[in-house]
Amino acid sequence: MDDVRAIPTPDQSDENFWPTVLTPVDPAWNEPGDGDAFAMDEQVLAAAQALAERISTRALAYRTAGKPFDAALMAAPDVQLAVLRSLYEAKRSVDRLAESAATVAGRGGSSYAQLGAAWGGIKRQSARLKWPHAVPKKSASESIPLHYAGGDAVVHHDPGADAWWYTATGADLQEDESEAVHGTSAEAIARATEFLLAHARPAKHGTE
Repeated sequence: MDDVRAIPTPDQSDENFWPTVLTPVDPAWNEPGDGDAFAMDEQVLAAAQALAERISTRALAYRTAGKPFDAALMAAPDVQLAVLRSLYEAKRSVDRLAESAATVAGRGGSSYAQLGAAWGGIKRQSARLKWPHAVPKKSASESIPLHYAGGDAVVHHDPGADAWWYTATGADLQEDESEAVHGTSAEAIARATEFLLAHARPAKHGTE
């Protein structure tokens, strides 16, 4: 508990907010317990079932007939196939989000060993193969693509100014381009991520 209290918690309006946020905390996480894992299963299943209702042929027939899709219909084999297809989409979403998280962490100073530890304990070499652009080489100044919250951004280095800047398009198609004023790629990524989060696509409720 004392270690937790020692971690600074500045508000975003504080002048030291970004330097503090971009300084990694160790350890970065507490190992999830069985209850956390079961809760994650429930949330993933709920998301998959919601998508399955949207793509299921049987569910579409019920909507066309103006009838509600009873939860008992989830027992139908064809509906479970739609759930399986939805879980595949969930896996693809996880892979995309993991790449973004690894890039933000790696560009912020995390090593491939730390990325591998976070990804279930895979070895450093495996993490490097999985996310080859996450951790920059010491001399690297290439552009860094980032996909987050349904939007895209590219972080660039300006050798003349020895600073970083970004261009971003949010999920709502709003665009932004920063000045070359960020001292590190991690700061530029953080600012780009902040913009993408602010312009995420609004969540949809219910089914169409």
